[in-house]
Amino acid sequence: MTLTSEKTHLDAQRLAPHLRLATDPAAAETSVIRGDRYRFTVLTSRMIRMEYNEDGSFEDRASQMALNRRFDQPEFRVIDEAGHLQILTEHLHLTYDKKPFSPNGLTIQVRGNLSAYHSLWRYSETGENLGGTARTLDNANGAVPLEPGLMSRNGYAVLDDSATLLLEDDGWFSPRPGQGQDLYFFGYGRSYRDCLQDFYRLTGNTPMIPRFALGNWWSRYYRYTAAEYKELITRFKTEDIPFSVAVLDMDWHHVDIDPKYGSGWTGYTWNTDLFPDPDQFTHWLHENGLRLTLNVHPADGVRAHEDAYAAAARSLGLDPAEEHPIVFDVTDPEFLKAYFEELHHPLEERGVDFWWLDWQSGSHSKVPGLDPLWVLNHLHFLDSARDGKRPLTFSRYAGPGSHRYPVGFSGDTIVTWESLDFQPYFTATASNIGYGWWSHDIGGHMGGYKDDDLAVRWTQFGVFSPLMRLHSSASPFTGKEPWRFRTGAGEIMKDYLRLRHRLVPYLHTMNHRASHDGLPLIQPMYYEHPDNQAAYEVPNQYLFGTKLVVCPITSPQNTALNLGKTKAWLPEGTWIDFFTGLIYRGDRTIYLYRRPEHIPVLAPAGAIIPLTERSEASNGTANPTSLELRIFAGASGSFDLIEDDETEKTSSRKQTSTSMELDWEAGTFTVYPAVGHTSALPAQRNYDLSFTGFAAPENVAVTSSGRPMKYTLTTNHATNTTTISVENVATEDGLQLTFESGMNLATNGAPTRALELLTDAQIDFHLKDSIFRKIQQCPEPSLLISHLHSMDLESDLMGALTEIFLA
Repeated sequence: MTLTSEKTHLDAQRLAPHLRLATDPAAAETSVIRGDRYRFTVLTSRMIRMEYNEDGSFEDRASQMALNRRFDQPEFRVIDEAGHLQILTEHLHLTYDKKPFSPNGLTIQVRGNLSAYHSLWRYSETGENLGGTARTLDNANGAVPLEPGLMSRNGYAVLDDSATLLLEDDGWFSPRPGQGQDLYFFGYGRSYRDCLQDFYRLTGNTPMIPRFALGNWWSRYYRYTAAEYKELITRFKTEDIPFSVAVLDMDWHHVDIDPKYGSGWTGYTWNTDLFPDPDQFTHWLHENGLRLTLNVHPADGVRAHEDAYAAAARSLGLDPAEEHPIVFDVTDPEFLKAYFEELHHPLEERGVDFWWLDWQSGSHSKVPGLDPLWVLNHLHFLDSARDGKRPLTFSRYAGPGSHRYPVGFSGDTIVTWESLDFQPYFTATASNIGYGWWSHDIGGHMGGYKDDDLAVRWTQFGVFSPLMRLHSSASPFTGKEPWRFRTGAGEIMKDYLRLRHRLVPYLHTMNHRASHDGLPLIQPMYYEHPDNQAAYEVPNQYLFGTKLVVCPITSPQNTALNLGKTKAWLPEGTWIDFFTGLIYRGDRTIYLYRRPEHIPVLAPAGAIIPLTERSEASNGTANPTSLELRIFAGASGSFDLIEDDETEKTSSRKQTSTSMELDWEAGTFTVYPAVGHTSALPAQRNYDLSFTGFAAPENVAVTSSGRPMKYTLTTNHATNTTTISVENVATEDGLQLTFESGMNLATNGAPTRALELLTDAQIDFHLKDSIFRKIQQCPEPSLLISHLHSMDLESDLMGALTEIFLA
């Protein structure tokens, strides 16, 4: 270590304790097999760390990726012979020739009969990797290449940790000595979730994000004034469109500065021409239920025009009068101390809730291998938790382990169908490297073209994506306010923005699950069905939490039929559409057709989805007083709703669980008393219990702690839904409903649905009449479809009718 690096390392001890991650990086010695120049560490029966270094030195410090290597001791056997080493676990068989790693000398067979040939890994091979994610979608107009992930059809993947920096006990970063190799082999076959959960054990879990982050974010690269922003938020409120996060892009600070200071891309001083009273502005946002994030491009450091310049200069031993620029330098602990304490903390004390780190200035710093983006993500996230609040930062992806610093900003995409078509796959596949909280520019950022259908479909995907953030450029034509679109499109967008806030109880439960159980909100279909080829053939379809499957529509609609379509695979079982109530038989691939107001969101039989009741979906994301529970017919099921109190500090925040259970055979639905620290919940709740896919009940008994409860019952035959509304149910008592005549599946009412489709279709009247006569004359669905095929109908019309009658 040089004198300079020794001083830098010593200076790092001045980093605050809250900027240091807890780690446990040294593996149990009993898990280690070592030679003069190699070392293998059996972390699990399916994960092996593989190191090679000519000088025989190996590393036990934490790295940027790997924090914890002290796993439970797995069983394994070692055969160590001259020139030949074998390690055998329950799932892996490693062979090694004790020479520098090579394809001929280092192999691992994934056991378990995945295949006779393709599950054998040779050093340097990548196999059929299912992909991970990418640093950014900046300027993307469709697909971009993905970095490798942890999942593979071959059953193995390798992460190379050789070039990452090391984390010292004092929180600082050190380059690795020498030129050794440090690899992690994941041989989990098709146990994708097990692989992901062990990856989190190695690298650290995904932190819970604040509940407010799960609502709608308003974002635009636009030169707002405080008055304009307030007027906008007020109009959203008037139009009953809720938001929980206000984003200000770079124009919140001075942009037009004296050229002697450089460009205005970087800034830390409120532009009081636009925001005359920043404190009053931030207070107004908070009073109206929104949290505030500001955009920062920190690459240009601190220049003398900034309000905070003098304090930052003095903290670094500089004379402010000389106006020397303070260079941005993530390798200097003293700069970082001033960066947080003089630039960011004062603004946070004035109402900034978290930061949008818009780093676009490359991956190089004075320390080889130290990516400034990673340092910013790492330290900003840790710093945001210093006062006990749930931490949050907003920045681009910086490699494996970045899931520890949610949430991700995917960058400035082009406004095209191609961009939308890539995003569902991109989002789901990111889970393959543990990255579950992407935030996209919903609607696209720039360029492209105006297309109301595209805007609607992108908004619908955004509602069923990890974070819902509308965004656009400063062009007067690209804003995402729903009233900028034609009436029908704008109303649909409003409805979906309301739905996003209604989904927060479900989303926050999945937020807990993602952090505690290592299971991201969005997962590819093959996580649940790894041995079914069909699960790999629907890249834009994904699991949305534990109870929903989403199939976004990402291509233009058939304008004559007013229908968009998507190809979907329905696993075995009964599936019910969240919006239309249409009931499907599973175990097949099918085209799903939807009018602009719907996308296919499917719930399995027995699913229970908690929603904030429609009237409470306002700014903010508070625990609701009134809940709607969507309950889907066909099988028994359960759900545990998890809630907590975000006004409490992290150290004292407690959670509450409310269990719900559908017993299909017994004909009962139960909301059990809330368990845990219930102080954050209302003493009483109102419930709308929406039974979807159920035949309308004849007699229903509703009780709470054995006491009969008054209720109202309404039926919507168009969506196969019966809603039972009950008011003032004590959360400590719960609720039980009994369908006294039992529970039964509804019918789809296919002729009525077909009539609606034909009525809306912009096609020949004679053809409509002919089709409808066939429907009336032929009640047997398969025979009807045969008759319709003989009419040589346009393919989408035939497809939509087939979906209805053969669902």
